[in-house]
Amino acid sequence: MSEAAPAPAPPKPSSLGVLLRVGVFAFLEIAGLFICGSLMTPVAGYAVSASLSTFAAAAAANAIAMRVYERRHMADVGLLWTPASRRNLLLGFAGGAGAAVLVLAPPLALGLAEWKVAEGWQGNIASALFLAVVLLFGAVGEELLFRGYGFQVLLGSLGVYATILPVSVLFGLAHTNNQNATTLGMVNTILWGLLFSLAFLRSRDLWLPIGLHYGWNVTLPLFGANLSGFTMYVTGYSIDWKVADLWSGGAYGPEAGLLTSIMVGLLLLALWKAPVQRQAAFLYHPDREV
Repeated sequence: MSEAAPAPAPPKPSSLGVLLRVGVFAFLEIAGLFICGSLMTPVAGYAVSASLSTFAAAAAANAIAMRVYERRHMADVGLLWTPASRRNLLLGFAGGAGAAVLVLAPPLALGLAEWKVAEGWQGNIASALFLAVVLLFGAVGEELLFRGYGFQVLLGSLGVYATILPVSVLFGLAHTNNQNATTLGMVNTILWGLLFSLAFLRSRDLWLPIGLHYGWNVTLPLFGANLSGFTMYVTGYSIDWKVADLWSGGAYGPEAGLLTSIMVGLLLLALWKAPVQRQAAFLYHPDREV
């Protein structure tokens, strides 16, 4: 993806046009997830195939929808690569990674958690890098899925609140089948969805939410913490918590704990003060909301 000037705003579709666009986009995503997941899971396993199939299905759905309905490339959904994109990506990554460190480092330093050698770990640098790449594809895929074409079309038609709240709930419900899922974990995931949606509104690109998403996801396993119910052996260590599951998240990982609830709240506040560089979105133009 190369740098490009913002394209002129597309004509605003009718209500029926919005329904058609979002419906086709959702169908393409669901079909793509089913097909890609069925093909990848027997070969790569559930965790890896979940990330890669999400990326493949979301990328295909966005590319097709943008080409068919807008006559544009997928990059115009918020992936144009500009100096502002690079800044927002790095800013988001710093925020996501920093939040993970703040959730995990103080309990470790205070003796509320401790590291222990992970049983059966046979990893190496190559496997750690592979996991980092898989998590990157997963973060990009989920942002394309939940903050991509369908989300941005709905923003322009329904407005901010009528769009980001239902989409954030869907984002949380999409994780209910994860291992060891809990009610608080789903509530926190909905809050993450709200944070990522507001990040898009601030930057008008997908790079800021991608950075936040990936920074958090890649840092948790580096500390030995579970990620959304999955245990990912990266460093050879895992975290043994000395506090109740209500705070630590238990087997699901920190995302199901109150420490994460507090951190997401702080990130929501910090988001509006962060030096984000707003870009010109192709699909979303708030001055044209109804």
